[in-house]
Amino acid sequence: MTEEVLEQPLAEESDVDESVSDTRQFVTFLVGGEVFAVDMAPVQEIIRVPEVVRVPLAPATLEGLSNLRGLVLPIISLRRIFNFNDQVHDDATRAVVINIGQPLGFVVDRVASVINVEPQHIEGVEGIQHTVNSDLLTGILKNVSGYPMVMVLDFARLISQEFSEIAALSKGSSAAATLDQRSSDDDEADSDELQLVSFAVAGQEYAIDIESVQEIVQVPEAIVHVPNSPAHVLGLMTLRERLLPLVSLRSLFALPSRAIDERSRVVVISLGSAAVGVVTDSVSEVLRVPKDVVDAMPALLAREGDLSDISRICRLDKGKRLVSIIDVNNMFKHSVVKEALNTVKNMSDASNEQIDEDVGNDDDEQVVVFQLAAGEFGVPIESVQEIVRVPEELTHVPKAPDFVEGVINLRGAVLPVIDQRKRLDLPSIARNDRQRIMVFLLGGVRTGFIVDAVTEVLKIPRTAIEASPRLSGEQARLLGRVANMEKRMIQLIEPKHLIDESDRNSLAVIAK
Repeated sequence: MTEEVLEQPLAEESDVDESVSDTRQFVTFLVGGEVFAVDMAPVQEIIRVPEVVRVPLAPATLEGLSNLRGLVLPIISLRRIFNFNDQVHDDATRAVVINIGQPLGFVVDRVASVINVEPQHIEGVEGIQHTVNSDLLTGILKNVSGYPMVMVLDFARLISQEFSEIAALSKGSSAAATLDQRSSDDDEADSDELQLVSFAVAGQEYAIDIESVQEIVQVPEAIVHVPNSPAHVLGLMTLRERLLPLVSLRSLFALPSRAIDERSRVVVISLGSAAVGVVTDSVSEVLRVPKDVVDAMPALLAREGDLSDISRICRLDKGKRLVSIIDVNNMFKHSVVKEALNTVKNMSDASNEQIDEDVGNDDDEQVVVFQLAAGEFGVPIESVQEIVRVPEELTHVPKAPDFVEGVINLRGAVLPVIDQRKRLDLPSIARNDRQRIMVFLLGGVRTGFIVDAVTEVLKIPRTAIEASPRLSGEQARLLGRVANMEKRMIQLIEPKHLIDESDRNSLAVIAK
């Protein structure tokens, strides 16, 4: 069978008229030097092994999740299932996509052929013990396609043994009945606090009320420069098929210019039906600060006219760290921003004129995206209390549970800190400057989780979010959903399952 045929869906190959005989079709393939077969009926297609996203808390036999024409496809290693040594994928390696309840891709060393087998060449497995436990076999093919013996795998039983959650799905259980149920009690915002998105410009820290932040995105490669526009206006970018004006905060605040790099971010701020992207050097943290550490800008320092954008100062770390809070209302009154918005209005067609009409729309879900190992994860933005830097040292608590790295003093309160890598059974790494502590309120106890980096605040269309394949009970509870976007897959964490109920009492004792 040619490679071109192997890359096509195999549904049509089963159109052979089997009504005139008992001939059955099988796909044969090799794993670890052994020859196996699977009945054609559940085989959906055969593909090259795609790039995958690793899933924490999943069985070791799972290589990860991939995107198959918009669908989330688990990729499973047959070598690992059979306890064969791993080998690097090469040009011959394929994933056989089998649909028993849901599509699954099984990695094989090489696909041999699609064969027709007469009943007399099929034998039972009673008393047969070979490389693979006969419990995983449905039969033996004798003297077919040049092989004296080919083992027919029972994928339904294999899935049942290795992935009990998937097996339950194939019997009709619901995968996502309770995935969207969230407890709002733990995440309710305190009325005496402000929640701010902070970012850096020319070494200074600024912040905007999180309610005014639509999302945070990377600076695009393609920016449309508008002729005769002020220097503050970098140009226009396309954000989900809408035009968004980009304004340089460095230029707006008369600060030295600097080339945009990989750390630069666009903070998309909104007010009513208008939106503008402000380009920053980097996004720092999501801050949750008491209102009593926020002061009005001193009258002698307050700027007048178009640049009266800084209205308040936030005092952190006992006054050692000052964050300037930008007044979004004043920014939208700025003549440069007005001109940028007018440019968009003039250039947009009827579909683009509704700039930011979807702000706050229930069709989107806003998440804080962070990195762990090589994967991207997200949590609902309303669940994040704040994001802080990791101190040089954590105070270790004697007899604390193993999952607790230590505690820190967060504005006079004891904050237990957990390494998110350990929580998700990922390899540990040395502490570095990019790491952050994400703070959640779990069962009434504020708890911090160390992540590799917090990258952005992102608004994801709900149409791109789907139930993640259930690979284990714990994975299904904690990582039950996935945002499947073009060239990007973000695993969504349900914060209330970060800590088991039984462990919350231990955290409460530490936090006292």
